[in-house]
Amino acid sequence: MGPDAMHTNRVSNRALLALAATALFATGCQNMSEREKGTATGAGIGALLGAAIGSGSGNAGKGAVIGAAGGAVVGNLWSKHMEDKRKAMEKAAEGTGISVTRTDDNQLKVNVPSDFSFDVGRSDVKNNMRPVLDEFARGLDGQMVVRVVGHTDATGSDTINNPLSVRRAEAVRDYMAGKGVNPTRVATEGRGSREPVADNANVTGRAQNRRVEIYLREPAKQGGS
Repeated sequence: MGPDAMHTNRVSNRALLALAATALFATGCQNMSEREKGTATGAGIGALLGAAIGSGSGNAGKGAVIGAAGGAVVGNLWSKHMEDKRKAMEKAAEGTGISVTRTDDNQLKVNVPSDFSFDVGRSDVKNNMRPVLDEFARGLDGQMVVRVVGHTDATGSDTINNPLSVRRAEAVRDYMAGKGVNPTRVATEGRGSREPVADNANVTGRAQNRRVEIYLREPAKQGGS
C-alpha cells in the first residue's frame, strides 16, 4: 500500500470511529425511544469493536461497518410491543407511586408498593391495584412470560412471612388469570422479608418493603434455518 492509500485509509478509519462514538453518544438523547437507544448502543459498541478487530488486518473502517450492522441487531432487544406496553403501564400508574421500569436484561418491571398492593398480614388484591393489573393483562401476547414476586416487611417471623409472600404472588396471578392471562405462563415466587428496599425500622420503610413485583418478558427467539 502506497503512502497516499495509507493516509486515505487512516482518515476513513478515523471518520468511522467518530461515527461509532456518535452512535454511543446518541443513546443519551432524551427524545429517543428505548428501542432506538438499544439499537444505537449496539451499533456504537459493534462499530468500535469491529474497528479494533479490523485494525489488525489494516482495515479498521470495514470492521467498523460490519460491527455496527451486527451490533444494531443485537442491541435492539426491546421490541415495539414491549415499548408500547411500557408506555401503557406508565400511563396507568401515573401519580400512584407504582414504578414501571425496563430491567438490564430487557424485562418490563412493575413494582407495586403496599399503598396499592397489600395490607399488613393480608394477601388479597386491593381494589386500587386492580386497574393497574387490568392494564398489565390487556393485550398480552399468548407467548409472553410473566413472573410475579411477592415480598413482606420484617414484621413477624419467616414462618409467617415466607408463605404470605407466596400467597401475595399467587393472588396477583389468579387475578390476572381472571382477565384472560394464561396462568401456566405466570411464574410465582415469594421472598418473604429477605429483599428489603427500605428500612424496616419505620412505618414508611415497611410499607415500601411490603410489595409485589411483576415482570414481563418476551420468549427467547430460537434461531432457525
